[in-house]
Amino acid sequence: MKTLYDCKKDDKVKVIKLYADTELKQRLISFGIMKESILDVLEHTTTKSNIEIKVGKTRLALRSAEAKMIEVEKL
Repeated sequence: MKTLYDCKKDDKVKVIKLYADTELKQRLISFGIMKESILDVLEHTTTKSNIEIKVGKTRLALRSAEAKMIEVEKL
């Protein structure tokens, strides 16, 4: 299983499944991160504590713990 946390800069991925609790899952869905969504990995900090992604025209920064709950496949 590959998670968003495992992705490198400039990867383009598709969301397979969200493993978050209900509250976090609703927050992610409100940003457009749901099953079948296409995400672009823009940047991550050197310690990988945060990861910047693009969903449609929206840019988001996720914590590493949140990124580990998003299963993806590379496109």
